[in-house]
Amino acid sequence: MMFETMEPIEMEHAGTLLRGYVARPDGDWPRPTVLVMHTGLGIAHKEVVSPAAQKLAALGYVAICTDMYGAHLEGAGPEGFGPTYQELQMENPAKQRARTVAWFNKAASLGYVDEQRIAALGFCYGGTTALELARSGVDLRAAISFHGILSTFQKAELRSIKGQVAVYSGGGDPWVPHEDLEAFRKEMIDADHRDYQITFFGAADHGFTDRFAHEQGMEGLSFHQLSNDISWTGAVTLLEHVLR
Repeated sequence: MMFETMEPIEMEHAGTLLRGYVARPDGDWPRPTVLVMHTGLGIAHKEVVSPAAQKLAALGYVAICTDMYGAHLEGAGPEGFGPTYQELQMENPAKQRARTVAWFNKAASLGYVDEQRIAALGFCYGGTTALELARSGVDLRAAISFHGILSTFQKAELRSIKGQVAVYSGGGDPWVPHEDLEAFRKEMIDADHRDYQITFFGAADHGFTDRFAHEQGMEGLSFHQLSNDISWTGAVTLLEHVLR
């Protein structure tokens, strides 16, 4: 973990104590802010979230690592967080979306956050939750998904999405088949939302931003340096456009 240099931030949602972490740059406040949303393996997984937050803080953004599972599950293995993931992603996706909104509202309430300039990005499960936050209709400047699942329990309503949407997906991702990419594109069109981008990396698998993906030993899950670098550069460019 690399949270030692970051401030903890807590809130309660649906009876669960959530503990995220904040990376804040030096300088005047309030600042444009990015919610950094964790993978399916949790907020502490192999330093995926914390390095992204610290890079964003170095660029001048407040970066808030959001906890979707609960403070009691930080650092837990699949046997610990599995039931919570199952509940949020499969059984009660409305609660999952509501939790992303709760984090948005928490961020907007902080004195060092410019509530008019908030974006969200996420990796794997975090990409999914970033998109769910955009679908909720909150005033989000951008939602950026790195290899997130694109299907949803409730598609975006007409003109409900407020900001830019960027999807980065791998051609070898077994959890994002081509028909889901097309369905997502159609969802944006049906919602009359033209501010979206879909980038498809033919050589990449699921988890292409995760240097430790190979440790899970799963087919269709691997790190891909070029796709990682291009997608991060694209995300930073998009944030520069919408948050400055």
